[in-house]
Amino acid sequence: MTRIAFIGLGNMGGGMAANLAKAGHDVRAFDLSADALDRAKAAGCLPAVSAAEAADGAEAIVTMLPAGTHVEAVYADLFAANVAPSTLLLDCSTIDVATAKRVAAAAHAKGLTAVDAPVSGGIGAANAGTLTFMVGGSAEAFERARVILAAMGKAVIHAGANGTGQAAKIANNMLLGATMVATCEAFLLAEKLGLDPQTFYDISSVASGQSWSMTSYCPVPGVGPDTPADHDYRGGFATALMLKDLKLAAAAAGDTGADTPMGAKAAELYQRFADDGQSGLDFSAIIRMLRG
Repeated sequence: MTRIAFIGLGNMGGGMAANLAKAGHDVRAFDLSADALDRAKAAGCLPAVSAAEAADGAEAIVTMLPAGTHVEAVYADLFAANVAPSTLLLDCSTIDVATAKRVAAAAHAKGLTAVDAPVSGGIGAANAGTLTFMVGGSAEAFERARVILAAMGKAVIHAGANGTGQAAKIANNMLLGATMVATCEAFLLAEKLGLDPQTFYDISSVASGQSWSMTSYCPVPGVGPDTPADHDYRGGFATALMLKDLKLAAAAAGDTGADTPMGAKAAELYQRFADDGQSGLDFSAIIRMLRG
């Protein structure tokens, strides 16, 4: 059993902390939301009144926060609290690569070990413990982190040095955003051409157009496996979060001089969808906007 501080109990973090407790770890949880703390307590975690209290005596500290500014602020609090040098810091937030490198360097300067370990899989996978973790850090840090992350996911993959976990996540989600838009367009075109959606799915899911957006996360209700489309696009991966990741990808492309026109177009379309008041719906709901 490892004593773990878990900071950030939102839609993703709540399920992740619960799985760590389920695996037998001693989880001390903190969030600004009282309701989130109540849910964590019901799941077997011990609520804390602050990040510093949660981290007191922890062997590992997991953060799952909205943005890089939040991660830097929490890390600053942790450094001020003088967490033990043997403590492992695992940031599972999705943030920009530069911030990921900066907070890791600050941790290393304090004698701490840090990894960036963003996730793929959405709320359902967070609750089920089937996330995929993309981990940036030294080989030694990865081996320490892998034991903890395995309790929350089905795959834990070492991407390279600090920051590469975030790089993998940003690139992956840019691909996902663009692929989902193309998948929605394909279904709508097939419909206009008189094809039954189930028939088109049966063909495309085993043909050259197959993708995860088609086969595992079909944006059309009643077709393929159960997805947010079958629940009026509630739950899943919110449009606001996809837009955040696409903006991170656009910023990274600008910083590195990468040409990403499909990623840029996907960001433009998701921005329109969010501006129309749909930011809380699953990102596959963009099919509604494309339908007109």
